[in-house]
Amino acid sequence: MANKKNILITLLIVIIIVMAAILAYIFLIRPGITGYAIGNQNQGIEFAISTIMQRAATCQQVPLISGNQTINIIAVECLPPELFQRPQEVQPQQ
Repeated sequence: MANKKNILITLLIVIIIVMAAILAYIFLIRPGITGYAIGNQNQGIEFAISTIMQRAATCQQVPLISGNQTINIIAVECLPPELFQRPQEVQPQQ
């Protein structure tokens, strides 16, 4: 009888330890890992954007490709001023 009690107590202790480990992972370890990954993703995004901006500032077209769609980016300062002038409006004749 005492042997069965010891086995049952040992089994319950093991279950409690396993459940405590699972809860520790869910509430302590996983958020830390997720925060680290998100931080690295944000650094990668910032690096990519700054690299694109630096290349565009040299007045070179920067191709951005997504799937089968491509667009070219260039700094506005590199475009000729004629592109920003409004066409002259035609005055109505009297």
